[in-house]
Amino acid sequence: MEKFFKLKEKNTDVKTEVIAGVTSFMTMAYILAVNPRILGASGMDAGSVFTATALASALASFFMAILANLPFVLSAGMGLNAYFSYTVVLGMGYNWETALAAVFVEGIIFILLSLTNVREAMFNAIPKSLKVAVAVGIGFFITFIGFQNAHIVVDGATLVTLFSFKKSIEAGSFASEGITVILALIGVLVTSILVVKNIKGHILIGIIVTWVLGIFCQLTGLYVPNPEAGFYSLIPSSLISVPSSIAPTFFKMDLSNVFSLNFLVVVFAFLFVDVFDTLGTLIGCASKANMLDEEGKLPAIKGALLADALGTTAGAVLGTSTITTFAESASGIAEGGRSGLTALVTAGLFLVSLFLSPIFLAIPSFATAPALIVVGFFMMQQVTKIDWEDMVKAIPAFICICAMGFTYSISEGIAFGIISYTVLHLFTGKSKELTPLMYVLSLIFILKYIML
Repeated sequence: MEKFFKLKEKNTDVKTEVIAGVTSFMTMAYILAVNPRILGASGMDAGSVFTATALASALASFFMAILANLPFVLSAGMGLNAYFSYTVVLGMGYNWETALAAVFVEGIIFILLSLTNVREAMFNAIPKSLKVAVAVGIGFFITFIGFQNAHIVVDGATLVTLFSFKKSIEAGSFASEGITVILALIGVLVTSILVVKNIKGHILIGIIVTWVLGIFCQLTGLYVPNPEAGFYSLIPSSLISVPSSIAPTFFKMDLSNVFSLNFLVVVFAFLFVDVFDTLGTLIGCASKANMLDEEGKLPAIKGALLADALGTTAGAVLGTSTITTFAESASGIAEGGRSGLTALVTAGLFLVSLFLSPIFLAIPSFATAPALIVVGFFMMQQVTKIDWEDMVKAIPAFICICAMGFTYSISEGIAFGIISYTVLHLFTGKSKELTPLMYVLSLIFILKYIML
């Protein structure tokens, strides 16, 4: 293990990597429950999607470990799965088999782009200031996700608003929703205390403590499950389960529409979001882990991008939406994960989840939310690396950070950052600092907003 993953060289050890891998899995295990529900809306068999998601996530994370020796983990991307079901199938009228074909074609294109260095060139073309901004923006983004998952912030007249305990009591939902908000807040404090005290495994311990407190509340009647409202039992119904057959979705791509204009638009939409979501996550997490070299490049970028592309292609064959690098990788990195062993442990847990799904599906979102919030803090610490006195670089960085959280999209944050960076440099007499690829990327982003 030492020889293959170069643990000493990366200043880590087996114990740290295992804890990091378990932590990454715990913070992203929710995808195993969410993805079947979202893709099920398109008519796909939910049980088969669960199996396909677990297998594709395991394969993609394994590829990341072997091809790149990096601690990034992968699974079915949120947002892309919603686009799959609600836009392509329910909105545009395609069947889910055609949508899977679009994901498959996207994966093949992704592989070609990775092998021809196009995606690597995109990564390297993004200026250092924007690379830092992406890392900070992801921190903002996943903190917001954490607040939402914990129901600390909810829908309101001001778009989002603070959860109201008073209204929860009046509506009779305090025993299900209200108590979980309190537990999430306690989880944030517990995890923060562990961080301050520099306790090894602080994020993982925080998740488990919050979950155990929830189980105690359920046993004492303080927490009452309400499945109709999305609040499920915190106690696993059983320990072992038999994986659902993958036959209903395996190799079911319908390629009959592959040459139609609308199909190509769908492929481009999948490709666009996946490319820049992946680049953003790699930039942010690598920056946090100090993996970028002096020029802001990631030495193992080609292997990482290829792992992502292979994961997407394999996912389409198995029967799930686009596989992408997860921002939740940051939780494992915050625990000290620095090598592919972290990704390998997560891959193993995805395989284990096929047989122990009742346990992993019982992990509530309010227990993992504190982890996302605290990891957001770690990611946002890098904001001090931005030169705020250099306005022409600081303003695009600020726009990138804000757009990432407020648009709920890593790729949109990158788009806003790159466009503003190019325009400001172009009209302030600093166009010589721009590379040709920055012009190309800016044009692509602008055309995307006009055409899509």
